[in-house]
Amino acid sequence: MMETGEEVHAEPNPMCTSKGSGQCQNVSLLEAAEDCLPNSTTPPGTTNTETVINEGKAKIIFPSANEVFYNPVQEFNRDLTCAVMTEFARQQLLSKGIQVRIPGEEERQQIVVNLMENETAGTAAGSGDASVLKRTATIGEKCEGQNFCLTVGNTNQGDGGGFVSDCLSLCSMLMYGSRRRQDRFDVIDLDPYGSPSQFIDAAVQAVSEGGLLCVTCTDMAVMAGNSGETCYSKYGAMSLKSKFCHEMALRIILHNLDLRANCYQRYIVPLLSVSVDFYIRVFVQVFTGQAKVKASASKQALIYHCVGCGTFHVQRMGKMISHGNKEEAENDPDVPSVELMELGGPIWAEQIHDQDFVERVLKSVEQNPKRFKTSDRILGILSMAKEELPDCPLYYTMDHLSSIIRCNTPSLLQMRSALLHAGYRVSLSHASQKAVKTDAPPSVIWDIMRCWEKIHPVKREKLSESCPAFRILGKEPVLQACFDIREDANPKSRKQGLKRFQENPEANWGPKARAKVGGGISQTLEEKRKRLQNKRKLKLSDPDSGKTIPCKIFREGYYASGEECQQEATTTRTDQ
Repeated sequence: MMETGEEVHAEPNPMCTSKGSGQCQNVSLLEAAEDCLPNSTTPPGTTNTETVINEGKAKIIFPSANEVFYNPVQEFNRDLTCAVMTEFARQQLLSKGIQVRIPGEEERQQIVVNLMENETAGTAAGSGDASVLKRTATIGEKCEGQNFCLTVGNTNQGDGGGFVSDCLSLCSMLMYGSRRRQDRFDVIDLDPYGSPSQFIDAAVQAVSEGGLLCVTCTDMAVMAGNSGETCYSKYGAMSLKSKFCHEMALRIILHNLDLRANCYQRYIVPLLSVSVDFYIRVFVQVFTGQAKVKASASKQALIYHCVGCGTFHVQRMGKMISHGNKEEAENDPDVPSVELMELGGPIWAEQIHDQDFVERVLKSVEQNPKRFKTSDRILGILSMAKEELPDCPLYYTMDHLSSIIRCNTPSLLQMRSALLHAGYRVSLSHASQKAVKTDAPPSVIWDIMRCWEKIHPVKREKLSESCPAFRILGKEPVLQACFDIREDANPKSRKQGLKRFQENPEANWGPKARAKVGGGISQTLEEKRKRLQNKRKLKLSDPDSGKTIPCKIFREGYYASGEECQQEATTTRTDQ
């Protein structure tokens, strides 16, 4: 296994233990991530500025308050990674006649496998990596011939010039140097601070045939449509600011992974893709095959998105036909409001989950729920992923559909029942609590909303002729929708009351600040947000807020008499 993860402490020991006479103290996850304990009691072998935190069975020593990046909220990410890697290892070793047993599971066979014995990367594991590796190590002892054991941590400690450049080169060059078939890694985990785009090209070459590639993206502002041009420069696709932006972000990174792999006659098969909290996480297998690579164009699609009504159309970039593997284009999109269309993508248009693999991971967590602290949430997310329609990209949201025609919102059960009565498939989405994913065309969606508006009418006289609601409601529905609640409209995960969308774990729980070179206490995001609140409005209202520039002639002493400048000594910079 190979990991290039969050910023780490570059000590030779994987546990980052340094020599000294001070001691450290075990504290909670949040206290350890934010507070430095210089006067705490520490065990021998550590300094008095180090802090020990615990996550699962892993213990991580932090050298200072902000020298190593660590976010306790992402424990779910690390737990899910452990569950997926364990099931992947079980699947790979089962083909060799070896069964893997996790402590807490029923005994099946006495042969066990340790995925962590040969940890010989030369760099220390990161704060997120150590937790993953320790818990994965509980599987057992090493199996000969397997390449799961190699671990590489990202030694990036901040944005300190040459050190960061050297670190990024270390991770990338290590992967580039492992492109030969006998040197490739079975598992590569990319979990950097921000975008993983600089590692993807090396990763798709260094992973073994059928190996597991795990990628985390925390730059959601870029991938969710706030900066489409930046998204294109990093991932080769234009993101759209829309209600389905979180699933679109998943499909953008899958498109980028497949695009990079295609350059080397390789292609990807997604196993699991989730959008949770403030990041996205994908798990894919990488294979080699020239014939499959030629079919990759038919797996990509452009998105036509109506800026008026929010309707989207998935335009495949090609279609595979039986004779000659020829590709041909599809028809033009059909939207009801005839507003301006914006183009997004390309995105991955195939399924983003392997239903069989998700089922196996789900059963593994169900059999051993005490293994992870976030088992309840893992069960909820995987149950929703298993229920999603695999061949229907993107989704609509109920609040957005209702806001377009300016009426009250039907319940999810009513909308799902109407689609089922009309003969279409429908599911929820793990990416949004109010999402409706269906294979129904946009015309059927809006016919259902027109029928709902007839039951709950809006004031037509207040609608402008130029608004989308006037144009949509101006047509009579072709389909007469039935909103009677059906038994199969309520999904199983909802009936069981699983933890699908958790509440905020704490105040200001989002992304943390980047670690600083040399550590030290940096300004928190809350303080920075408070300091910069309404800064543009204050500049426009305050005439003295501009920068005062002293007169160059007066400063250099060219005036022979007087202590004051004879010209205008200052200029005020104002925002236009």
